[in-house]
Amino acid sequence: MTTRRPAAQMPDTIRHILRAKQDPARAVACPHCGAAPHRPCRLRTNGRVLAEPHPQRRSNWAQTTACCPTCQVTPAVPCHDNGRALPTVHARRYQEAEATAA
Repeated sequence: MTTRRPAAQMPDTIRHILRAKQDPARAVACPHCGAAPHRPCRLRTNGRVLAEPHPQRRSNWAQTTACCPTCQVTPAVPCHDNGRALPTVHARRYQEAEATAA
């Protein structure tokens, strides 16, 4: 039996070019389907690969990337409404995250 030599590591410059075409939300893990960072989301029922990330992943990405101008919280802190944590983030935080990713 022959053993296969491992392939060489991909240079960071090439890796960055390939990932630049991806949705920026793929930089974080998906809490819905469990997809690792930089991997596409999948349906939990049949494993089909999705073209777009789950909404929970987009919310998680915006929460870890940008400050929220609506409720004035820093990155990694969930948005709130009168002290009650929201299940997603405010729409302005998505806009802020898009601006920082571009």
